[in-house]
Amino acid sequence: MPATTHLLYLHGFRSSPQSFKARMVADWMAQQRPDVHWWCPQLPASPSEAMALLQTGVAQWPRSSMAVVGSSLGGFYATALACRLGCKAVLLNPAVQPARDLERHIGEHAVWQQPDEKIFFQASFIEELRRIGTPDMRGALHISEQMKAKIFTVIAKGDELLSWREMQAAYAGCPGLLLEGSDHGLSGFAEQLPAVLQFLQLA
Repeated sequence: MPATTHLLYLHGFRSSPQSFKARMVADWMAQQRPDVHWWCPQLPASPSEAMALLQTGVAQWPRSSMAVVGSSLGGFYATALACRLGCKAVLLNPAVQPARDLERHIGEHAVWQQPDEKIFFQASFIEELRRIGTPDMRGALHISEQMKAKIFTVIAKGDELLSWREMQAAYAGCPGLLLEGSDHGLSGFAEQLPAVLQFLQLA
């Protein structure tokens, strides 16, 4: 696969471009690879609006040398985008069934990094998530055998929010790291970053 020339980072539910993983990657890119086009947008709460924003934003990017990194819900979006475009993706504790898991989170929430900022997750967003997924998988995503080599996963057995077994099953056959401990936010992400950068051929 060609080296990455354009990199997109997608944060998770209730998160932002100020998440520590997003900032860690952004700082590394600015210092080590300023030649690579970097984009880390604030995603709308609406899944359909988020996907529309992303598809418009990368419309002119080269498919063979672009890549997307996604964390949690951002990992779900990253999978959908990568499968549609045929590009590389790195998934950090990706949400596998967000339409199911987020049903209990309908309502107003504070953004983790900016508690004074609020998002409202509407009931209609559940159906939007289902439409992003493969219909016969009830909101989940189907990954072709051809795409599996282009997807790198970092999955933590210590994830307190999502099932690592479900993630492992959904991305079976993809290269990646299975961490014995850690947590949903991958608090030790600095240790996994070199493997991520190597997969993306950035370092």
